[in-house]
Amino acid sequence: MVALIKAAQLLLSLSILVVLHEFGHYWAARFFKTRVEKFYLFMNPGFSLFKKQIGETEWGIGWLPLGGYVKIAGMIDESMDTEQLQAEPQPWEFRSKPAWHRLIIMLGGIIVNLILGFAIYSMVLLVWGETVLPADRIPYGLEVDDRLESVGFQDGDQVRAINGEAPETFTQIRRSLFFDPVREVVLERNGEEVILNFEQDLGQLLVDSAIRRPFGLRMPCLVQELDPNKGAALGGMMAGDRILGLNGEPHVFYGEVTSFLQGHPNESVEVEVQRMNGTLSLLTCQTDSLGALGFSSVNALEMSEFQLEERTFGVGEALISGFALASTTLQEYVLSMRFLFSKSGASQVGSLVTFGSIFDGGWDWEIFWRNTAFFSLILAFMNLLPIPALDGGHVVFLLYEMVAGKPAPEKFLERAQMVGIVLLLTLMVYALGNDIWRLVTGQFS
Repeated sequence: MVALIKAAQLLLSLSILVVLHEFGHYWAARFFKTRVEKFYLFMNPGFSLFKKQIGETEWGIGWLPLGGYVKIAGMIDESMDTEQLQAEPQPWEFRSKPAWHRLIIMLGGIIVNLILGFAIYSMVLLVWGETVLPADRIPYGLEVDDRLESVGFQDGDQVRAINGEAPETFTQIRRSLFFDPVREVVLERNGEEVILNFEQDLGQLLVDSAIRRPFGLRMPCLVQELDPNKGAALGGMMAGDRILGLNGEPHVFYGEVTSFLQGHPNESVEVEVQRMNGTLSLLTCQTDSLGALGFSSVNALEMSEFQLEERTFGVGEALISGFALASTTLQEYVLSMRFLFSKSGASQVGSLVTFGSIFDGGWDWEIFWRNTAFFSLILAFMNLLPIPALDGGHVVFLLYEMVAGKPAPEKFLERAQMVGIVLLLTLMVYALGNDIWRLVTGQFS
């Protein structure tokens, strides 16, 4: 059921974005009196699920949920319909329009997606506001992946500065340490200042090491739910218990508790807990073959120790902050593209399965709209790439025409379009293969 809910959200999100992207092209084309022959949500090789002729345009829905398209008269596009190009150019055709008209038509979808991303983020901030954990209110410091100890990080570290700038929130810490080219990190550890310097790109190190959750919140191990058939419940543990020690050794934080347990599979473990009424109890619990006791911990942000800050926005503030959020998000996504030029980075490329996995399993509208805004910005950036068959490829050829004073030969454009289609299909197959591998190996869990 969770998978279906996520798939439905992804389908709705992409449908909204694709329709509005193609409307960007459509509106620009109609503004310059250029005929649009087809407007489709999803691709329709062979047949359409729905189609209706309204005026000069056939409106339809295809059966293959891979984007959508508008077919503009007199244009070499993904339909590869070049028959009409054999006739004399007509005034309503794309090829008859001045180069700057055609450039605006090709940029129409990208512009709409940029505006849409900014507008949705502004709407989200206006309706739901924002909940943040200030960087100076992280009571127990960070919990870091064990593999980061080799570069100087330790559990409990407090981040005071990244590249000379003090982070404002926990989210900013996590995003900056991954997306930014980090040169220096100033930490506070046990009351002392520790400075880490990096020659290697920290983000690239995280990608190369396949560290998916490098930095989290260090939090107490406070039991929330128990599996009645597992060792914790059978040993007498109850919801609300706070774990203080294991086998006579102090183990207070969730990360160190789970790490200890995973190192003791199929063993009897003495667990010291503090009850909700303050009393201490010593329990004997049996781990399973994976070193688990069968309990879940309360989320850090639900604990009283973590003092969250609720931010609300008026209309003007939401517009300004929405623009800033969209700009930052787009900048971080562009910066992350540098990781793709390595073997480990390329292996992280994902398909629709990856995109669908980031939605909430219970259909949270705030998360839905935040993801839709994010996808809108991604769609704008990806379409601007100078690859034939994408809007950016057409933009490159139009810029060439405007500089050279003559268009590129039609045969060249046809071949370039075919190369672009093959390239995109190859990338899609590769991304799908990566996702299938992650599903098989349990990396989506």
